[in-house]
Amino acid sequence: MQGTREEIRNIAIIAHVDHGKTTLTDALLRQTGASKEGVSMDSNSLEQERGITIYAKNASLVYRGTKLNIVDTPGHADFGSEVERVLRSIDSVLLIVDAQEGPMPQTRFVLRKSLELGLKPIVVLNKIDKPAADPARAEEQVLELFLELGATDEQADFTVVYAIGRDGIAKRALADESKDLSPLLDTILEKVPAAAPYTEGDALRAQVFNLGYDNFMGRLAIARIYAGSLAVGAPIFVKNGDNEPRKGKITKLFSFAGLERVEAERAYAGDIVLVAGIEDISIGETITDTAETAPLPAIAVDEPTIGLNFLVNNSPFAGREGKFVTTRQIRDRLVRELEVNVGLQVDFSSDTGGDSFRVYGRGEMHIAILLENMRREGYELQVSQPQVIVREIDGAKHEPFEEVTVDVPSEYQGIVIERLSQRGFILQNIITHENQVRLILEGPTRGLLGYRGQFVIDTKGEGILCSQVLGFRPYAGEIQRRKAGSMISMATGKTLGFSLWNLQDRGTLYLGPGVEVYEGMVIGNTSKGEEMSVNPTKGKQLSNVRASGSDEALDLVPPHPLSIETGLEIMADDEYLEITPKSVRLRKQYLTENDRSKARRN
Repeated sequence: MQGTREEIRNIAIIAHVDHGKTTLTDALLRQTGASKEGVSMDSNSLEQERGITIYAKNASLVYRGTKLNIVDTPGHADFGSEVERVLRSIDSVLLIVDAQEGPMPQTRFVLRKSLELGLKPIVVLNKIDKPAADPARAEEQVLELFLELGATDEQADFTVVYAIGRDGIAKRALADESKDLSPLLDTILEKVPAAAPYTEGDALRAQVFNLGYDNFMGRLAIARIYAGSLAVGAPIFVKNGDNEPRKGKITKLFSFAGLERVEAERAYAGDIVLVAGIEDISIGETITDTAETAPLPAIAVDEPTIGLNFLVNNSPFAGREGKFVTTRQIRDRLVRELEVNVGLQVDFSSDTGGDSFRVYGRGEMHIAILLENMRREGYELQVSQPQVIVREIDGAKHEPFEEVTVDVPSEYQGIVIERLSQRGFILQNIITHENQVRLILEGPTRGLLGYRGQFVIDTKGEGILCSQVLGFRPYAGEIQRRKAGSMISMATGKTLGFSLWNLQDRGTLYLGPGVEVYEGMVIGNTSKGEEMSVNPTKGKQLSNVRASGSDEALDLVPPHPLSIETGLEIMADDEYLEITPKSVRLRKQYLTENDRSKARRN
């Protein structure tokens, strides 16, 4: 017997960073009455500040009697582990492509994952109102990308919809008149296969593709129900490969309506739900109602590429600003993060030292977001320089490699190629379009660490750099990374304008006058690359003698304040980045010159 539920379509929205996924999703929800004006999928404060999606989110809307479950996915490569899981839970994807920029590296990454799973994407060429938009060229580039990634004939015969997500307009043809997103919604109903309907008597099969956490309900599992039904209070089994099934019981069950989660007593095949009550549930595990039901295929998640130490802050300014400063508090916070952040790994063993933990992530942005969240919650800690993970495969050293795509004005291509060549990257392709050049290079992840800040300077902020991990390849040998040295404070006190005025010609300062510093703190970098100990607290010698022209005006260059991202990029291997709720400081691991000399000798 068929269930009397509404028909369901499950889709994910995938795209490169800033191609308009969330804006388009928000417009779909508003036009169908599923959310109010001013409410956005990007509800996290960091997402709103940075204008990017960090966490995959669920929403749903009802259009013409059909329920559409929509999953908005992150666009940044460091959060790719979110995308991989989501694609297993849906039946089709909306591939959003900027009509001016065309397919970008993350477009390639998410599209490859979609095609491998046999999904047939609907391509949405967004931002067609941009002055330099070229929908015909973008569509041709998308087709080339489909063929390059091995799409089947059926997949390559994709449907294209043209959109202006910001204005909430979609068209099936560029010449069409349109006032809303109905053409896109109609296309979804026509092209996306309906979820398999509920049949009474079918065994329950649901797979977890995302996790959440609630202070009252504990770990939450977001799952797609493939067959059968799920009910509150019913006994269930959790299966993972060949392991023994674990018994459990659902204590709370929620479905999605708009951006809200709505409590339900029962959910049926085809729907996406949030489940509470299974403490040890993990990504990819199958929920069934009998011990004999075969589990669904496991979900593989790409492994981390970089590692660094999280340590208790032991600087002279430790404990001034933070509320959570002890080893136990930092450990508990990392344990909570592991509940939901499956792209992260933490080594809690004593090998890393009693007051530190080794943390592994997908990239500098992945780690920086975690650190930013921790400091906003009141945590205080310090971290070591990120290092790539090196593996031994068949007796040889291997390291992660990345494909880098750079879009720059043609006048800057020389300096970009030169810098990346020094860092072990090899140019694979150059595509020229008017005065813009797209460079595609491949090289070790090590070579990218610390480069993005330099890239902004070299291209005067006009370049776009994106990357995606290609996997582990043979070790590339020594590469040239950071040329700048550190300007180290040799005194404790407050910085003075006179002293900084004398120092600013030697490099770039990270702070201005009137800032408290301590011995061993890095206050800037030196342009010649050597380490230099300086006294930023030194004032001007005053005397009774005054002469016309002898007192120069202090013309201070604005400092380059440190953020967590820039700190992770520029720090040397003998430095720590000190992170507190109000400050980000760079410091030497050994604070005194004497201790640093001893460490170098050893």
